[in-house]
Amino acid sequence: MSMTHADRQSRTWWQRNQQTLTPWLFLAPGLLMFAVYVVWPIFSSFQLSFYDYDGLSTKEYIGTANYSELWGDRAFKTSLYNNVIWLVLYMLAVPLGLMIAIFLNQTVRGIRIYKSLFFFPFVISQVVVGLMFAWFYAPNFGLLYKVIEFFTGKGIAILASPTYATYGIIAAGLWPQIAYVMILYLTGLNNVSPDQVEAARLDGAKGFKMLWYVILPQLRPATFIAVVVTVIGALRSFDLVSIMTNGGPFGSTRVLSYYMYEQALSEYGFRMGYGAAIAVVLFGIMMVFISGFVWKMIRDERGMS
Repeated sequence: MSMTHADRQSRTWWQRNQQTLTPWLFLAPGLLMFAVYVVWPIFSSFQLSFYDYDGLSTKEYIGTANYSELWGDRAFKTSLYNNVIWLVLYMLAVPLGLMIAIFLNQTVRGIRIYKSLFFFPFVISQVVVGLMFAWFYAPNFGLLYKVIEFFTGKGIAILASPTYATYGIIAAGLWPQIAYVMILYLTGLNNVSPDQVEAARLDGAKGFKMLWYVILPQLRPATFIAVVVTVIGALRSFDLVSIMTNGGPFGSTRVLSYYMYEQALSEYGFRMGYGAAIAVVLFGIMMVFISGFVWKMIRDERGMS
């Protein structure tokens, strides 16, 4: 029975707009928290990056001087270069996580034990991971040091070497990151259409062709999330650097997030404006990558529709 004009007029404003407003009311607390703890700090960092400020005295507007100083700062260039290395090598987590997920996505005896073992790194704190690998690399008693010493006659102190320290920290970070990507792909594999797989088998597809043409197209959402979280993990790699080397030796393992902390909050700095400028550069790099992935995913989805 259709509603008459008089019935519509007798309803309150809330009754007329209830279906539209209810979802926004549920979202309101989350949106408020996001605005207060994410959006507002981002704009505050942009604003602060144009000032000279030590956290106590009055802020002094200096325009783009902080950004000009960055391009002549050797420590900043080292941090930026290390972040590029982190970003490139961290991408190994995506194919490795996929390979492990495919291996674990089988119904064989004891597979739950294997899943638990591969899942284990994901639930460990990054601080614990950093300490474990610091002991693993430690001179004189670390397992890796002893193994290298056994085969070559001379051990390598990974974290004391400007050449190897960054790669040692990245290896430590990859361990839980691969586990996280594996979980994403395991979830995606559970949603792969068995009908498409069976149809591909009837057409003679198997092995790499099955993976490339049938499985991976259905894993696009999982791949997108895996790439985004891996990029974010590589660019905000603060905790492992802080735990394992404190940016050393000789500042060779600094990354942008750690250098920002050094300049803004550590005993070396209290240069809030300069630290904010570093944060803005890091945010810009992150947004370039993530925006590119979002644009590609939207384009692919439109192409499929």
